[in-house]
Amino acid sequence: MILSPLISWYFRQRLKSLDDVLHRPVAVQERMLQNLLEAGRYTEWGRKYDFGSIRNYRQFKERFPLQDYETLKPYIERTMQGEQGLLWPGDIYWFAKSSGTTQDKSKFIPVSFESLEECHFKGGRDALSFHCAAFPETGIFEGRALLIGGSHSVSQHNDNTYYGDLSAVLMNHMPVWASMLKTPDLSIALMEHWEEKVEKMALATMHENVTSISGVPTWTLVLFRRLLELTGAKHIHEIWPGLELYIHGGVSFVPYYEQFASLLPGSGMRYLETYNASEGFFGVQDQPGIREMLLMTDYGIFYEFVPAEMGDDEDPPVFSLEEVEPGVNYAVIITTNSGLWRYRLGDTIRFTSVAPYRFTITGRTRLFMNAFGEELMIDNADRAVQFACNGTGAVLKEYTAAPVYMSDTEPGHEWLLEFEVQPDNLSRFAELLDQELKQCNSDYEAKRQGDLALKMPKVRNMAPGTFHEWLKRRGKLGGQHKVPRLSNDRKFVDEILGMQAGRGFS
Repeated sequence: MILSPLISWYFRQRLKSLDDVLHRPVAVQERMLQNLLEAGRYTEWGRKYDFGSIRNYRQFKERFPLQDYETLKPYIERTMQGEQGLLWPGDIYWFAKSSGTTQDKSKFIPVSFESLEECHFKGGRDALSFHCAAFPETGIFEGRALLIGGSHSVSQHNDNTYYGDLSAVLMNHMPVWASMLKTPDLSIALMEHWEEKVEKMALATMHENVTSISGVPTWTLVLFRRLLELTGAKHIHEIWPGLELYIHGGVSFVPYYEQFASLLPGSGMRYLETYNASEGFFGVQDQPGIREMLLMTDYGIFYEFVPAEMGDDEDPPVFSLEEVEPGVNYAVIITTNSGLWRYRLGDTIRFTSVAPYRFTITGRTRLFMNAFGEELMIDNADRAVQFACNGTGAVLKEYTAAPVYMSDTEPGHEWLLEFEVQPDNLSRFAELLDQELKQCNSDYEAKRQGDLALKMPKVRNMAPGTFHEWLKRRGKLGGQHKVPRLSNDRKFVDEILGMQAGRGFS
């Protein structure tokens, strides 16, 4: 592409504007809070809490309580009906549909123009900027960017309101330069039936010069395998020799790395993690080879943090960015340029450093196991599963886990695992899993002592295709839907076991 050197140069220059994020993040956040309060001053929400009289973070924190989707839902529903100026001053006509709450099947997150331009698209540009800075000779702009989006196209709620997966919303507002580079066509990228979409996507892109891919790992692997079937190639680089960058997010990449490495052999492949949710774009992996992400403090989002174990408490202690400490699990609270004010995101992170603020995603406030006081987070589980795979020659495809409660004969954890390559010894796999969980989680280790509170993990080897079929039956095939790694109840595990036993589920 003729414009490739110019585009690459532009993205490298973008790094100069990121100096404040790296070196003055607290000051950036202070300005961000004041800007958000000023913007929301004359909204219904701003008048309710008298934003105009708030002068500092202390007053902001004292003025009104933490929110969740249920408390903001009446305002969001009114906005979807056409009322404006409720949570955010600009007109909001687009909503990102995401997985629901206890009360609702789906959440509808407002997406403002500011959020699109100053958050989501800015995050995408910065991800490419970091890659171009690390690899000045990159050729990603000489070919196509393959976007593996969600499973829902945009739907019309009424005359002026539209909703869809975040990927669908973003694709419908994509900048011109990005539209010129992407593949496949929107008519394929936004198809609702995932299996049909994979087939059409494979046929439409197998002869393209794909140089970068963005998507959730699970569905990217499904596409890869279909491409190999169609072409007879041994690995993906035979189909796309110029492929050099995979941008991923949404789930931990640790359980998938071996599968990608086998399908994309060689040292030229780069992996870049982002933290982009319906509510906003929060972080980017800014250094090659380091899995931590940089917290992006200038995307129109003000951050607060609650100790993870108190994430669902009614009135927990809340800390600003300046007050956080490395090594502590925090639930994330956000105030955004789409009108989410002191909103409980539901995700948990752990800072690995505070100069600059780099972090890893540790899980969800409600997706963990703590049936016996073990406080097992998703990052613990991912690390232990990978350790067990390494020790038994296994390659994992998917997994989920849940407690076996005290009322049962063997209280502990039950793990359902589907392998791409089987472990050489499943009992040894369970031993290594248990060993690494003890190593990375002292609470788990304490509960395992003497086999009193927790027995050895119960590991079940699931048939090929089990998780794909489970998601399909639940109507959850698609880019945004993921297998829940951990749960504090047995709903998911019992559904999957029941399905495999031929009983099915509702």
